[in-house]
Amino acid sequence: MTTTNSKVLKSKLIELLRARSVILGDFTLSSGRRSGYYIDARRTTMSAEGLAVIGDLGLAAIRAEQWSASSVGGLTLGADPIAYAIALASRARPPVLDAFTVRKEPKAHATGKQIEGCFEPGTQVVVVEDTLTTGASAVRAAAAVRAAGGSVSGVLGLVDRHEGGLEAVRAAGYAVVSLVSIHELGL
Repeated sequence: MTTTNSKVLKSKLIELLRARSVILGDFTLSSGRRSGYYIDARRTTMSAEGLAVIGDLGLAAIRAEQWSASSVGGLTLGADPIAYAIALASRARPPVLDAFTVRKEPKAHATGKQIEGCFEPGTQVVVVEDTLTTGASAVRAAAAVRAAGGSVSGVLGLVDRHEGGLEAVRAAGYAVVSLVSIHELGL
């Protein structure tokens, strides 16, 4: 992807997030923190246009970081559409990345897996997250991957809230980047 195309796509992602996902008000985040805004990233990541933009930008970011991986995924539900978008984008620009989902808890029946999809012991992955606030969800997904015998090349966040998430992921021992920050969204 050219630098110009990447800039156009990033501008489009910022526009989509502002229009679809940024909600002003009084919110309690999953971390328990209070916030004057909420980023409902799913309203962007689950839109057709958002999927196309995020797939291309996410794949470009993974390749720019030179993270070696055969699969991409994270904690359900926020990571799912991001992982699927990147996997699909990689099909047009090999090497192909498959996708996986990390359940919040291991399945209580059948195989009892916590990780579903294209993952098995030995798989090298990139963990994705929609909104990095504390980094806890990304670290939790990475820990599940490692416990299941996989390795984590890096963590890719869609939006960095600048509330310590990137630092927490780094402190847990993982390389991490985000596609956009709250500052770029005007927050």
